[in-house]
Amino acid sequence: MIGLKNLQDARMSPNAAWAVLIVSAVFEAVWATALGLSDGFTKPAPTIVFILAVAVSMIGLAIAMHEISIGTAYAVWTGLGAVLTVTYAIITGTETASPLKILFLVGIVGCTVGLKALGREQGREA
Repeated sequence: MIGLKNLQDARMSPNAAWAVLIVSAVFEAVWATALGLSDGFTKPAPTIVFILAVAVSMIGLAIAMHEISIGTAYAVWTGLGAVLTVTYAIITGTETASPLKILFLVGIVGCTVGLKALGREQGREA
């Protein structure tokens, strides 16, 4: 059985760290949505989804931060998580879309791509 200590000691490639970070951002959107659906933790199913998703999301973020700086990792994690949460809310009709909202969501994604590209360039300089 792989323990958290083994995960902390494991080294991964930068691309693998980015993949873990993106999956963690997806789980952030899942837990944020489940939190809203839990009705103050009074509904069991969304509450259980929240607990599991927040654990996976945080563990993934922690693992990714072994290779990605904390500032970049956190910005990407929260940014993508927010974009996915809002996108899901728009798709399900919980939230309305507007041209400006879409523009700003695309801006967040663009900034995330920029942070990854910047990280790659800074890695070459080191």
